[in-house]
Amino acid sequence: MAKTKTQFVCQNCGTVHNRWAGKCDGCGEWNTIVEEDPMGGIGGGPGKAPKKGRAVTLTTLSGDTEQAPRIHTGISELDRATGGGFVRGSAVLIGGDPGIGKSTLLMQAAAALSRRGHRIIYVSGEEAVAQVRLRAQRLGAADSDVLLAAETNVEDILATISDGKRPDLVIIDSIQTLWSDTADSAPGTVTQVRTGVQAMIRFAKQTGAAMVLVGHVTKEGQIAGPRVVEHMVDAVLYFEGDRGHHYRILRTVKNRFGPTDEIGVFEMSDKGLRDVSNPSELFLGERNAKAPGAAVFAGMEGTRPVLVEVQALVAPTSLGTPRRAVVGWDSSRLAMILAVLEAHCGVRLGQHDVYLNVAGGYRISEPAADLAIASALVSSLAGVALPSDHVYFGEISLSGAVRPVSQTAQRLKEAEKLGFAGALLPSSSAELPKGGARWTEIEDLPDLVSRIAGSAKKLGKAHETSGEDD
Repeated sequence: MAKTKTQFVCQNCGTVHNRWAGKCDGCGEWNTIVEEDPMGGIGGGPGKAPKKGRAVTLTTLSGDTEQAPRIHTGISELDRATGGGFVRGSAVLIGGDPGIGKSTLLMQAAAALSRRGHRIIYVSGEEAVAQVRLRAQRLGAADSDVLLAAETNVEDILATISDGKRPDLVIIDSIQTLWSDTADSAPGTVTQVRTGVQAMIRFAKQTGAAMVLVGHVTKEGQIAGPRVVEHMVDAVLYFEGDRGHHYRILRTVKNRFGPTDEIGVFEMSDKGLRDVSNPSELFLGERNAKAPGAAVFAGMEGTRPVLVEVQALVAPTSLGTPRRAVVGWDSSRLAMILAVLEAHCGVRLGQHDVYLNVAGGYRISEPAADLAIASALVSSLAGVALPSDHVYFGEISLSGAVRPVSQTAQRLKEAEKLGFAGALLPSSSAELPKGGARWTEIEDLPDLVSRIAGSAKKLGKAHETSGEDD
């Protein structure tokens, strides 16, 4: 009898190994290699031959198309993050830290859709039915017709949601608790997660029901399980937020039916999550206009402009190596700006500790914040406050030049709407809106430093004059 051939496949990157190893040679991850039967796939028996395929109908690229119908939840920030609502037949993966509010958000969305006449099924694999009912009562969703089940077996879940009328939306909370009879491994393992997600996606595509899968994240911030899960689903959303702050951000990192890098902002309260229609007012709510080292950055999150305060503190150090502490921004980009300030502007920060913080626990990812960061650093070092009615945005190159950024008009319109009278922006920016606001164009970083230094000298002379008068 011929020996059964097996192969060892990395569940993270798909690299095939001849034998088992603790570390994958392809991606460098540990404990991701699983033995699989090449004839039967996941859970296949030894020597099981694949069934004969059937021919599918081929078509052309031309032809009538229709817009994918969406299910609007009525929660404006959730609809914004998903691109206008859940698409029928799609699979959406929502990840976030434990206790951040994923189940709360989905329970509110399920109740809102149920009140609109949609058939919603909520399957909980982490909590009992009584626990889910307690949350629904706290959120005021107990009066809705959401169908509830507490189950973790994939085959039982599929049999339940397939029985009766097709559901409009199915929520699985969470994918780490699913287990299938076809995979011989414990729940939460790579094989079980991939098998369960594949079965749920297949049901969504065949029936046209929208499927929402909840996933936990690792300590690195990635959704636990194989990365192939994120490639299988149609949209990936991350629910972010700091427990020390009362707001939450739903960030879109992948969406086949809408824009990526879109965000929805929520405020956590004892009655659940509340939409924040104007997040700029939330991030600028407690500003100290007279404090040096603070600059307002006009940023973009997808199609939404967001104004947020950047705070910098430059203080003499007593250590041999100056300290660099960053919260809400990339530390390597801060090191680059410090080097450009020293090389092209003569700003010496080698004997100073530098602390940088983005107010409200917000995180900035775009390079357009370079000009605001540099302004805050120079302002703190000079001890002079920046104009409180100005916003800053622009990208700084290694040569010290200030480069233009995209969507300038949207940033300036948001600043005008919130009462800002001026802006410091790159000199070659296009699409400047007409209005009474003052746009100050900056050609390079030395121009910015000279402006702030000039303000410091004027302030010093004013203090000297007031002292003589006294």
